[in-house]
Amino acid sequence: MQKIIPSDKAAELLENGWSKADLHVHTCCSYDVPASKCTRPENLMKKGLQEGLDFITFTDHDTVKGYDVMGWNRKKLTTGVELSITDMTNVGHTVHINAFEFDKDQYAEMESIVQKDQDIYKLLDYFRDNDILHIYNHPFWFKPGEKPNIFAVTELAKHFPVIEYNMQDLKQKNFFSMLLAQRYGKGMAVTTDSHTGRIGRVYTVARGDTFREYFRNIEKGRAYLMIDEQIWKHISNELNAWVELIFNMEKRPSGYDDYSTGVNTFDKVVNLIGSEKMEKYPRFNNITMNLAQHFLGSGLPFLLYRISKQPQVSRISRIVNA
Repeated sequence: MQKIIPSDKAAELLENGWSKADLHVHTCCSYDVPASKCTRPENLMKKGLQEGLDFITFTDHDTVKGYDVMGWNRKKLTTGVELSITDMTNVGHTVHINAFEFDKDQYAEMESIVQKDQDIYKLLDYFRDNDILHIYNHPFWFKPGEKPNIFAVTELAKHFPVIEYNMQDLKQKNFFSMLLAQRYGKGMAVTTDSHTGRIGRVYTVARGDTFREYFRNIEKGRAYLMIDEQIWKHISNELNAWVELIFNMEKRPSGYDDYSTGVNTFDKVVNLIGSEKMEKYPRFNNITMNLAQHFLGSGLPFLLYRISKQPQVSRISRIVNA
């Protein structure tokens, strides 16, 4: 935990030439991000620079449309993507990986491995052969409905240079990720994994005049994780922002996937909120939005989620500590 520092300590490092970045951020190009002004790639980049981030990267779900919009060689913008690979042979559940600094042709090759080969070790070999920077995202987060293979997680961690501390996941799970990083000598990066435009609320501090130099220092463990707020508060704020975006969601541009939370029940609610019938009752919409934000901001949903995940956390603890 000595790698976690508050913003005042981070400021001292930044004044002495260190750099900072939020390495896991989603734009409205991701299927599960509400379309709005604040989640558009160009506005997210402006906000990130205003927050003092030295490097900006977007890691949308299995798409690089953000770079088609912004340009693939934009200054201070590093190419990134969150790849979702389901390798039932070697792993048994879906794994999320952030990859950085690649071109269009390399992305097409990575996409082919993910979709056709579905072989995570072939993908990792491709990263190494092409010197593509990458992170093992939230190792102990598992896709709803899948049966996780905890043993595979502990084995996979050996093959990644950096492991993520994800502010959208439980603190206990992040602690186990830190244990794996320490055990195998891996770097760590803290990220917002924001789906609502809250870029830079946490960030990783390391030396580096270029993104690659910065990332290499993270790999070597020469980095600090700036975290000011508790995870439950971060998630509650993210949910509050999500509710506001849902109630004011814009239509998605043509060519983009339809918005989806990934949970059918929530999708039905979102579709109801965005229906033309509901638009006729703005006052009712505002009251409903305020009630939803009050409930989510209370921390109760997070508490219930944490309780529901305790059996899984206990299992993770037994296997990791073994």
